[in-house]
Amino acid sequence: MDFQKLASMSLRYPKTILLFWTLFFIFFGIYAPKLPTVLQDHGLISDGAYVKVEHILSSDFHIPENPIILVFEKKEWITPKQFQQFIQQNLFQLHGIEGLSQIISPLDREGMVQGDFGYALLAFTQSPYEMKPILNEIQRRLVNNKDISVKMTGKSVVQEDVNRASQSDLKQAERIGIPVAFFILWLAFGGITSALIPVLVGVIGVTGTMGMMYGIGTRVELSNFVLNVIPMVGLALSIDFALMLVSRFREELQRGPAGLAILTTMRTAGKAVLFSATSVFLGLMGILFIPLPMFSTIALGAMTVLVVSVLITLTLVPTLLYMLWPAIQAESKPLSKVRNVPIWHTWALFVMKRPVRMSLLGSVLLICCLLPLNNMKLAIPDAASLPQSFPSRMAFEAYESHFLSRTSSEVYIVAEGQSTNLIKDDWLNTYSLIQKLEVDPNVEKVDSVYSRLQMAPEQLVNLLQKPALQAKYEPIIQSFVHENKMLIRVTLKGEPASSVVRDWLRAWEKEGQANAVHFLLGGEAKYQQEIFDDIFTNIKFVLLFILVSNYVVLFIAFRSILMPLKTILMNLLSLGASFGVLAWIFEEGHFGMEPNKIAIMIPVFIFGLAFGISMDYGVFLISRIYEEYQQTHDNNRAVLMGLSSISKVINSAAAILIAVTVPFAFGEVVGVKQLGVGIAAAIFIDATIIRLVLVPSLMKILGKWNWWAPSWMK
Repeated sequence: MDFQKLASMSLRYPKTILLFWTLFFIFFGIYAPKLPTVLQDHGLISDGAYVKVEHILSSDFHIPENPIILVFEKKEWITPKQFQQFIQQNLFQLHGIEGLSQIISPLDREGMVQGDFGYALLAFTQSPYEMKPILNEIQRRLVNNKDISVKMTGKSVVQEDVNRASQSDLKQAERIGIPVAFFILWLAFGGITSALIPVLVGVIGVTGTMGMMYGIGTRVELSNFVLNVIPMVGLALSIDFALMLVSRFREELQRGPAGLAILTTMRTAGKAVLFSATSVFLGLMGILFIPLPMFSTIALGAMTVLVVSVLITLTLVPTLLYMLWPAIQAESKPLSKVRNVPIWHTWALFVMKRPVRMSLLGSVLLICCLLPLNNMKLAIPDAASLPQSFPSRMAFEAYESHFLSRTSSEVYIVAEGQSTNLIKDDWLNTYSLIQKLEVDPNVEKVDSVYSRLQMAPEQLVNLLQKPALQAKYEPIIQSFVHENKMLIRVTLKGEPASSVVRDWLRAWEKEGQANAVHFLLGGEAKYQQEIFDDIFTNIKFVLLFILVSNYVVLFIAFRSILMPLKTILMNLLSLGASFGVLAWIFEEGHFGMEPNKIAIMIPVFIFGLAFGISMDYGVFLISRIYEEYQQTHDNNRAVLMGLSSISKVINSAAAILIAVTVPFAFGEVVGVKQLGVGIAAAIFIDATIIRLVLVPSLMKILGKWNWWAPSWMK
């Protein structure tokens, strides 16, 4: 990219550029508030056997797909008859609601009432993300009294509460993050004009991207997580990029006229912004290797806001700098104070005089942060990701404790025959399959048409040929057999998230492909196994792509073999340490957090986002050191001067990013909290232990080897 031309364009056509971005902000800003209306569910769903079985269960066996669960609870003095009347009254009130296709009442089925609790299932034709008006209508029709309550739960109810809480978290984070970011900028620059430019860029970038994503969301499926990621990433990167340009411009403005300062700023800081943005973009692109809608759409949203941020930074920021340079100059400090900030210069000298001891100290601190990683447990988010006060969580926990086993998992097996209806060979083959299941040591129970009717395959075939006998057993047969499909319910030892259950499902899925009768596996345990496999099977490709591509970008930027390797290693250490901090805070319940497992998508998001952002700071620092080294070819002086001149800017940028992300830690949704804490921890560790201790120490130890590369590669 020709940065001279970009700078010249800003100097020659400032009004045109200003008009373009003003129109961009107005046009897309109109659509930005509509983004939540096109977001669908979480997107953490695999295109595997689970989804196929869910559709078969719903259409052929009348087992609702993603049902709404009504949980009834009575006081102990309420009689069973009064309880039944209350349940019947509430279910009757729901008739006629749009899309209601089935009501499974506890009054008609055994096992749906236990002591003071009962539950009913409601099936709807609408997709889960279309359920908001339906849920409001159900809530309006339900009747509670002081002695008997009814609450809603289920995946669609929990997801709607998560969406509502996430939007509340976003508004709270914006109310806190943006003013704090402006305050940090004002402290760093000592002037309102310089502080306003990065904030303005951040607001334009985030607002414009949200409007663009609304348009994209009308055509493709978008995860509701996009709503939190775009502002978090957009504000952080936009402000950081603009901060680098404003800081360098103020420095160059002390040396010469505004036009020349713009040219120098774009050639140095502008180039660093482009390289760092490329690193961030590649980090986000790596997430696309995981074939789940949540990851692909969040990567798309983050990459979009990144591109918009870079374009604004490289066009609008130099334009504003040139137009407002008199006000900026009035705020700027003399050059001597900018280049020799005492605290940073003193710190750089202190570290470089003790490189071995300081590198050991930094390593010990990182190891301490890494230790809690041994206890990190990953889980797929459920109702526990909501605050304990939410009715949907309270209802789910009551349903789980009274009607679900905590030590076993129910798996659905759908066996398919060879033709349109089950023939004798199919009956024999399915019976053989059931016998295998019954002797499996991991299986507690097998429920099938055979066990219910206590008949062998030959008897069942004969029964189906006699209409009178078939009519007698019709309800049981219809519960397990539909055309050429047979349903088998298997109860496994172990909870759905256990590794033993996941291993069993993988083994039997292979069995289903080679067995005489073809079958598919479904159920909550199968859902969790597919999600874990989609992530952990592809995570190696994510890591390989991010690491290799970033190495190439850094090599092109600095023409060094060791420098990119060291920078990437430092980033990996800071990310590992942040994961340790995340596990310590959430799994052990420190700082008032409710003890909780880490949501399975959070480490991937943090790695993709924070790795790129850490590279961002690494590129800024190394670029400044490299710039000094090219002028003097003195490694020690380059490290000292580069660290002295850029440390304040990097720490201001890190403080801003932390200010933007930390407010999410005080939200209501656990996943959002974990994302905010994880990124903030990664950036804090990177800006302190990594950039201020390990990087200068190692650069001092390596000396000229920092910049070594074979002559043919230069």
